[in-house]
Amino acid sequence: MIFREAPLAGAFLLELERRTDERGYFARSFCVQEFVAHGLPTAVMQCNVSFNHTRGTLRGMHFQRSPMAEAKLVRCTRGAIYDVIIDLRQESPTYCRWYGAELTEENGSAIFIPEGFAHGFQTLADSSEVFYQMFAGYSAEHAAGVRWDDPAFSISWPLPVSTIAEKDQAFPLLKDMVR
Repeated sequence: MIFREAPLAGAFLLELERRTDERGYFARSFCVQEFVAHGLPTAVMQCNVSFNHTRGTLRGMHFQRSPMAEAKLVRCTRGAIYDVIIDLRQESPTYCRWYGAELTEENGSAIFIPEGFAHGFQTLADSSEVFYQMFAGYSAEHAAGVRWDDPAFSISWPLPVSTIAEKDQAFPLLKDMVR
């Protein structure tokens, strides 16, 4: 795996280091030793899959509050997404900044999202599937989010939103969020 530091403190874009031959390729997508070497968590608590029917679908911006804050490793296994993270750690030098990366089945890239970040994505292709490795279990009472269109972040989404859940539309703006 190739670890590339994202412009937000503690986040990484991970690229596959492919070994190719006449059959195709082989690549490591997760390695405890490499995660430890980069100071990242290694205990995967659950894995999730998100399937999205239509291009332009937006999911986000989700996070879990402490003490159930979660780190994630997210990869697009079918189709393509524009994945976005926001640093919500008030003590961070990159507080309130966002970063977006295109994750596709072709590029095989993944994004490591530290605890204290909001996460969301927009599908760039119909029938897109996203695979999550979660480093904390889901806790409904700690689940939260911020608005995908909050002017505090001014995220540049690549497409008009075709589908979004009512829950995601109802998340508060950062200025109205209870901490």
